[in-house]
Amino acid sequence: MNLFTTFIGFVIFQRITELIIARKNERRMKREGALEFGQAHYPWMVLMHTCFFLALILEVWALKRGPSPLWPILLGIFILTQVGRIWALSSLGKYWNTKIIVLPGANIVRKGPYRFIRHPNYAIVTIELLVIPLLFEAYITAAVFAVLNAIILSVRIPAEEEALRKLAEYDKTNGRPKRFLPQMLKKIDK
Repeated sequence: MNLFTTFIGFVIFQRITELIIARKNERRMKREGALEFGQAHYPWMVLMHTCFFLALILEVWALKRGPSPLWPILLGIFILTQVGRIWALSSLGKYWNTKIIVLPGANIVRKGPYRFIRHPNYAIVTIELLVIPLLFEAYITAAVFAVLNAIILSVRIPAEEEALRKLAEYDKTNGRPKRFLPQMLKKIDK
């Protein structure tokens, strides 16, 4: 088994595990009265992520791509994204999901990376969709899915923001839309 097969196997296993957790969280939240939004775009998002793995595997195997000369740096970035992923998902805990599912009246999560940025997991996924293909010199996959991800997120993030505004006091509890450096933004607001 080569390095690529091991690596991609790990990432796919991780994603399947996350889908199982998301499904469990979805069932529990819906029993508690949560509502789902964004159903129209969700299948497209799933298709995009599925096609990402298929395109990556096809490009690496068909074009006989190997590890990038920059693999130590890219692997380091990938590992940091995994730490960020775990931090973001564990901060949301029982509310984390791959779908837009909002429990009316629930408090907005403001811990972990959500203190600094509204959608840290989307930022992490965006980085992953670039770093993973670049690790194995799959430049076509990196370019195509950077564009497709941007298109999906241009629909997904506004849908999620709107759902949170409808069912939670999102604007009141979340402050300004751009919240990466909260102390600096407070000073700018004054």
